[in-house]
Amino acid sequence: MRTTWDFTGTRALVAGAGGIGATVARALAEANATVVVLDVDKNRLAGIAEGVTGLAADLTSADACRGAVEEAVQLLGGLDVFVHAVGVNDRRPVLETPDEVWARLLAVNLNSAFWLGRAVGAVLVPSGYGRIVYLSSVSGLLAHKDHAPYAATKGGVNQLMRVMAREWAADGVTVNAVAPGYTETGLTRDHLARPGVRASLESLVPAGRLGRPEDLIGPALFLASAESAFVTGQVLYADGGRTLV
Repeated sequence: MRTTWDFTGTRALVAGAGGIGATVARALAEANATVVVLDVDKNRLAGIAEGVTGLAADLTSADACRGAVEEAVQLLGGLDVFVHAVGVNDRRPVLETPDEVWARLLAVNLNSAFWLGRAVGAVLVPSGYGRIVYLSSVSGLLAHKDHAPYAATKGGVNQLMRVMAREWAADGVTVNAVAPGYTETGLTRDHLARPGVRASLESLVPAGRLGRPEDLIGPALFLASAESAFVTGQVLYADGGRTLV
């Protein structure tokens, strides 16, 4: 992996060690940032990249999120960048979605975005500088069938980050989101393996292919950089043109 960014001296916290989260964490580390990654799965935290510290944490409660941020800030000696790449999906029609599935997706995808973002903001706002990047989705804009809880959480993340951006802009803290199109990760592997699914999804993308985690490095690192100082409250779609059609 190669990046032209230089994050020397930057202290970064990434929540989520799945495909996109791990990829962004590695890119930050290779750009000389000091990185801590949070995830509930210790196996995913192992060996992300040299110089990346893994911190096991269940991010489905306010206290756990607050404690994880406090521990990460202590390990890093401060904080400059936060990337939220936590997300799960459960594909089924609305009428077949049980209460526990709705509650689980809200807890993992949206509640953690609020609780972690609030804890991070409490560190960044007094410092007068910070970059917060949320991983959203085209599902926060488009009405994909069988995606109701997931789409609702990603739409909620978009609005949450806008309000944070509005409240913290004068304090030097920017808050933005990167919204991938359908991306090949562990979250989508089984679904893409179903007959006809890959071809059907690729036909909806003007670029003619699905996304890869590496496609998110440039957008995420730009929004995490000092160069994005006047960009805040924006959703950057990295989707191969999916939202154009």
